[in-house]
Amino acid sequence: MATDNDVQDATVLRAAMVRELRDQGAIQSGHVEAAFASVPRHLFTPGEPLKVAYAPHNAPIVKTDDNGMNVSVVSAAHLQATMLEAAEIEPGMRVCEYGSGGYNAALMAELVGDSGRVTTVDIDPDIVERARTCLDEAGYHHVKVVVADAEEGVPDAAPFDRIIVTAGSWDIPPAWIDQLADNGRIVVPLRLKGTTRWVAFDRDSSGLVGRSYGLCVFVPFQGAGSHTERTVTIVDGVVLRLDDEDLKVEVDALRRALHLPRIERWSGAVFDMPDEQALFLLTNDPNMALLHASQEAVDQELLARPALKGVPILISGDSFAYRAARPNDDMGSGFESGVYAHGPSAEDLADRYVELLHQWADKYHRRGAASIRYIPKPTDPPALSAGVLPKRHGTVIVTWP
Repeated sequence: MATDNDVQDATVLRAAMVRELRDQGAIQSGHVEAAFASVPRHLFTPGEPLKVAYAPHNAPIVKTDDNGMNVSVVSAAHLQATMLEAAEIEPGMRVCEYGSGGYNAALMAELVGDSGRVTTVDIDPDIVERARTCLDEAGYHHVKVVVADAEEGVPDAAPFDRIIVTAGSWDIPPAWIDQLADNGRIVVPLRLKGTTRWVAFDRDSSGLVGRSYGLCVFVPFQGAGSHTERTVTIVDGVVLRLDDEDLKVEVDALRRALHLPRIERWSGAVFDMPDEQALFLLTNDPNMALLHASQEAVDQELLARPALKGVPILISGDSFAYRAARPNDDMGSGFESGVYAHGPSAEDLADRYVELLHQWADKYHRRGAASIRYIPKPTDPPALSAGVLPKRHGTVIVTWP
């Protein structure tokens, strides 16, 4: 049972979290600030210390599978605030959430007010039961909690003014668009070339047009909408993640290249906003993929440290190149971008990579420079190119105006 001190401590920590989210720019509006100030986050993270519950960047784990992989978490408050600001939820709206934890649904209930309606959905009965219990304890009895596969949506509660997705989605099911109001908006963490960006999409005559986006990490969808990403192992601890099933990877040739001396090429261009730069690189050459290396592979000097967290790699037959950075006080960020390349064609690949680095630095060195659209399965699909990403139900098109 909570003591008076527990309640007081939670109130103080919640206020501190809200201040920090506001100072960091995640909270930008008064109504989102009021929602975060009102909802007792600790009631949705039972068993966690209060300081963990109210740490803005913590994502407490709710459930893991038999392999120890996270299948449900309470998303970090910083990310939730960012996505709710992008959603622009207003009083009276009908809102649906796919991927339930309870806390985000409570925030949305505050935003829609007494005249609005919130439905939160999850495929896992355990998660739904937990969300229902937490919402009831926090006083949000009017939030509807549904067990369902998100792929089919919730037709009985549609149409929705807003759909907020809180699990990593490889595609956008037709049901989501069908159940969206004409002037509705979807905010969805969408898998793009091995990375995830939340994208705020508005509905238009051709499908969905992106208004804003940002880097994020979410547990993947389960059910009919799940997708197994293509991975290619070069050697133990060195893995390629590919969105393009047609991209040819000559594993033996790349393995040989990996053991050849690398060349370095420095661009004289700024290294900054690596997530934005990575999106540009991945969507501006059809032979780009994502390279991941283990700490052991880096310790053995097979690859450099940039590959530890995933880095765009340009592949051509028996050679490859990937992004690097080094300190340079002449750059505004203090770092200069460059390339490490291996293999017989290393020089040519390094030249191509440096050209892309210059393009980004000269034209797109800012947040939100990309234009992202989603076109449901068209009768005449767009011609394949680096920024055209075919999905199961449609096509994502990333352009750089």
